[in-house]
Amino acid sequence: MQKHPNTIAPHLEWSERVHALKLNWRDAELAKHGLTPAGVAQQLQLQLDGQRITQLRDGLRTVPLTAIGSASGIDHSQQAAQQRDALSRIELRTQSGNVVPLQQVADIKVEFEDPVLKRYNRQLSLAVNSEIEGAQPKDITEALWADLQQVRADMPYQYDVQISGTEEQSAKAQGSIRASMPLMVALMLIFVMLQMRSFSGTFMVIVTAPLGLIGAVIALLLFNQPFGFVSTLGLIGLAGILMRNTLILTQQVSDNLADGMSQRKAIIEAAVQRARPVLLTALAAVLAFIPLTLDSFWGPLAYVLIGGVSVGTIITLLFVPALYALWYRVS
Repeated sequence: MQKHPNTIAPHLEWSERVHALKLNWRDAELAKHGLTPAGVAQQLQLQLDGQRITQLRDGLRTVPLTAIGSASGIDHSQQAAQQRDALSRIELRTQSGNVVPLQQVADIKVEFEDPVLKRYNRQLSLAVNSEIEGAQPKDITEALWADLQQVRADMPYQYDVQISGTEEQSAKAQGSIRASMPLMVALMLIFVMLQMRSFSGTFMVIVTAPLGLIGAVIALLLFNQPFGFVSTLGLIGLAGILMRNTLILTQQVSDNLADGMSQRKAIIEAAVQRARPVLLTALAAVLAFIPLTLDSFWGPLAYVLIGGVSVGTIITLLFVPALYALWYRVS
């Protein structure tokens, strides 16, 4: 990450290691004084942090009574060597009533350990994070993933490198959309067929759905916006808007034919009659999405809808009448 020109401040998620005091028991000395590691641990708990003895009742409340030994005054801000010396002077009481120092039954060593062990999916994990500038997260992720190919191949058994962060969340969101896509398409076809009541009319409505992709791609490229999860949502909504315009135009053609117009005149008049409401609706949608372009998360969706509605509406007003005339062989 540090070598890549578009990354900013790469860092590990784990903190610096801290020192800890470990006890290596002298089994012979423990047996000589009749002590056990569990018994010594209980005495150290009492001496250092205190041990809960009982509970006292104070009116309606119960208050815990905790006994704390004199060794509780060890300053945890001291250096490791000073803490070790203070801990070694703690006295332990044997079963016979005698007192022995802790250093007589155990060797106190200073070791370093991680203060927090973070887990991901129940496995120990170490996250490497970085901010990105001047590029899209997906492009940087793919470049770094290719650079890590040899590292991933040489990883020891039970070690693994995975992609997380925004790319992982985007993949999960895309998966949820793909899972519900068949049902959405089936319901859309059913409702369009109920409205058009013909296969040819349904075909014309479905064909106009991808027209918004032209304006959406232009808007994303002009404003350097990523094509991710929210952009996909925008394309789905954009397809519905353009198909609605097609339904309006084709329905107006049917109404003109019912009024006795010729096919050619019915098509032209439908485009003229519905141009103003369709354009005004598109303009209102474009103006409504302009404030959303300032949002860092929903911005790509707004650009997709603005570009797609603007270009797609104009194309629809020209494409649908031409397609209708071509399909029904109107000269």
